[in-house]
Amino acid sequence: MTYAMTPDGIRIAYQLRGDGAPLVLLAGQANDHHWWDTVRADFHPARSTLTLDYRGTGASDKPDAPYSTELFARDVIAVLDELGIDRADVYGTSMGGRVAQQLAARHPQRVGALVLGCTSPGGPHGVERGADVRRALTRPRPGAAPQALLELMYTSGWLASHPVPHHTLGDPGMPAHARRHHLAASDRHDAWDILPDISAPTLVVHGSDDLLNPAANAPLLADRVPGARLHLIPRARHAYFEECRAHASPLVLDFLTTAHRR
Repeated sequence: MTYAMTPDGIRIAYQLRGDGAPLVLLAGQANDHHWWDTVRADFHPARSTLTLDYRGTGASDKPDAPYSTELFARDVIAVLDELGIDRADVYGTSMGGRVAQQLAARHPQRVGALVLGCTSPGGPHGVERGADVRRALTRPRPGAAPQALLELMYTSGWLASHPVPHHTLGDPGMPAHARRHHLAASDRHDAWDILPDISAPTLVVHGSDDLLNPAANAPLLADRVPGARLHLIPRARHAYFEECRAHASPLVLDFLTTAHRR
């Protein structure tokens, strides 16, 4: 296992795969690098991929202290510094998209091109999931909440043909305190005021049928980030990057390639 040390003394585990210019892949809330297991090889014909285990997940340290998306972004910088990478493209999905917003806005010299997937600006300007979705995710009956999350991630047809394991339901080894801190970090995210500071070429991608992070957030981001492009994937849910990988991965690679020709 390889680690970077953050300025506050936390070890962050990271995983570098493939050859070529680096693409940083940022996972969703309470997930480690396994979030990307099924799709990261899609980028290897053209890129190397760099993932990390957020603090609180995977092989990284799990301090019982407040987390934030800005702090997670600083952890990404620590990993880039450890590897001597001055500048990288960044693709963040779900909470990883929130971290990517902080990274691109606060560390613009480190981000070449940016992809924001199934994410939100947060705060009062973000569109929250509906009350019915929140209730489904807190059902007391054993197994009901994980099943509800699966159905928000994927269509029923895809689930029928793709049985377990699913790598997008959270790191099962996380301690309870780390889960709480991840939830708080995502809930407190509010990048609205700094989104206009993003100078990297930006693509916003979202599934049109995403209810976990409502698709209405996508045009908000695209309108707020200067020059951003918007792409909605029809009938896709939250985990569009996996279920619709034949559409999404080439879309992202094409954007990254053309972004560097500008």
